[in-house]
Amino acid sequence: MLPSEQAAVYLIPNTLGECTIEYSLPPDVASIVSSLRYFLVEDEKAGRKLIKALVPAADLRQLSIHRIPESPTAANLDELMAPLASGHSIGIISDAGCPGIADPGAEIVTRVHQRGFRVVPLVGPCSMVLALMASGLNGQAWRFVGYLPIEATERATAIRNLDERARTTGETQIIMDTPYRNEKLLHDLLERCHPTTKLCVALGLTTAGEYIRTQSINEWRKEALKLAKLPCLFLLGGR
Repeated sequence: MLPSEQAAVYLIPNTLGECTIEYSLPPDVASIVSSLRYFLVEDEKAGRKLIKALVPAADLRQLSIHRIPESPTAANLDELMAPLASGHSIGIISDAGCPGIADPGAEIVTRVHQRGFRVVPLVGPCSMVLALMASGLNGQAWRFVGYLPIEATERATAIRNLDERARTTGETQIIMDTPYRNEKLLHDLLERCHPTTKLCVALGLTTAGEYIRTQSINEWRKEALKLAKLPCLFLLGGR
């Protein structure tokens, strides 16, 4: 049952990888999804997969599922939000994790606020939060950096700057890359960071391949770690 009869935008988290729905999402998420007819998704295939996993009896042909444009215009946003004006709630689904957190959705949410409709975030996994929880690093001050530059010189400079920030301020720096570049990023971090800097590798969170470990750069350099091609976060910390 929806919390109220007023039309709203529901931010629906997706799983972070291959795991059971019950492990990542509470039952109320399925209940809300089953009540919706309109969805905005980062990717249609991933969105349909989640809807079907949450509501096996759902007839996807009866649902309106639209992909969120990469750079939506004001006209795009108003068109996507049209069901709200008719009293219909909308669900936003990203490929993995939470909409609007390193994933599409923020522009739509901003527009929803401007139009005076409700925004309802639903409980689900966020890889940055899970990694930070398990890292032992500073959870009071942290920054999600995302992807580093590809060009070698810019990348090296970025890593040195993040390393210095982590060591001088104590602020945890959270970095990611595409799974096939996991080992290259790990190599670059071990090469550029100070030996006493703490590094947490958080691989395949919530999946059967989950691996989480924190130790100093100097300790990591003594290992020959092989990282699977799974989503991975790298956290730098000064403590």
